[in-house]
Amino acid sequence: MAFNPLQERGIPIEKQFRNWTELNSKPYDKNQVDPYTRCRIILMNGIEVEGQLFSHQFARHTVADELKRQLAMTRRVEQQQQKAVNWLIPGNESTLEVTIGYEQVAVDLTAWVGQAEPDPYAKQCYEFALLEDFDHLYRYADLLDMQNPKRAEEIVGQLTEIMPGRPTIAHHRHPFDTVRRPLDAKNGNPLSSLHALTLTAAEQQTMNFYMTIGDRPQEPIARALYLEIAQVEEEHVTHYESLLDPTLTWAANLVLHEYNECYLYYSCLQQETDPRIKQLWELHLNMEIEHLRIACELMKTIDKEDPMSILPEAFPEPLLFKSNKDYVRRVLATQVGLTADKDQFVPVERLPRDHRFFQFQAIVNAGPVPSEQIIDEYKRAKGGRDYRLETEGPHPVPQLRDGVANFDLAAAGSKPGPVS
Repeated sequence: MAFNPLQERGIPIEKQFRNWTELNSKPYDKNQVDPYTRCRIILMNGIEVEGQLFSHQFARHTVADELKRQLAMTRRVEQQQQKAVNWLIPGNESTLEVTIGYEQVAVDLTAWVGQAEPDPYAKQCYEFALLEDFDHLYRYADLLDMQNPKRAEEIVGQLTEIMPGRPTIAHHRHPFDTVRRPLDAKNGNPLSSLHALTLTAAEQQTMNFYMTIGDRPQEPIARALYLEIAQVEEEHVTHYESLLDPTLTWAANLVLHEYNECYLYYSCLQQETDPRIKQLWELHLNMEIEHLRIACELMKTIDKEDPMSILPEAFPEPLLFKSNKDYVRRVLATQVGLTADKDQFVPVERLPRDHRFFQFQAIVNAGPVPSEQIIDEYKRAKGGRDYRLETEGPHPVPQLRDGVANFDLAAAGSKPGPVS
């Protein structure tokens, strides 16, 4: 029988607080950790941060003191959850090594969601951004090998390929072209709302991470690369958050957040291979079941509406971190040449030459482009070849088999029509 968190008994919230020793999690061994254990930790840290930010915004938009107190109670527990999860990342794992983990999360999380997504338009949104995070992984991997040297395959294992995606230079679109059509949370598939919220939180965490640590490297090329990709991550947050249903109330959004946290901790629990970390996922799931119960009661009281109007009857199939090489290659082969025109995805050569895409590109790419520079510098230092991990054969896009220094986006891949 499928798991339904609304029928489970969680830990009473007054019994959920932990002391400092309990929260100061023993970090994983960066040389021994399963790559997807690292991914789950990065994801759940981002999910908890999103929950914090939403709860604070909710509290700032209500005059009801008792509601603020209830939000503060749950938020304090979830702050402890975030610390326990984030403190699993060891201090001897460098910023750039952690960055490789972040981008592996982005690739394999988005690929899994893209394959599981029931809404055709949302699916296209996920596949579009997938190719950009895939390219970010490649750029950072070349930087890692050039500076340390350390190969990114030591971090991602053989689970995720590393090679060019849609080149980062082409990701910089006018802000008008980063906003997507929203989903309908009440009449659509509830899984679509969970997917959109999950990817919004994950990309937001990456955006926040790069905004915070992007100025920490001393090398100019590293600082420049973080600067450029950090800007793309803001585009991706806009891209994903605009899928969220803007008609949901604050209380309904709180329910959706808490349900999604239950679903994701449950998913982590089903797949985790580290017994110690698996215990943490189980503990947090039992806490979140109580948070969900509280949120549902608030929605009934505030909105006079049944939370089941936006929730599934039971959990969907667990979200899984797994290798998605064939799927990523198929998307690369057919969609690498796409860009956006408002909420549509179109081959770049179909845009008129006076389109704002080209005007914006001319501004931000007027000087040296860091994501291009890093590959040029790597090739000069390494005898003319870039760093790749191509385990399944040559790159599926012929134009990307010999580097990307002069890559023509309009010439890459096939030319599918716009998504309606």
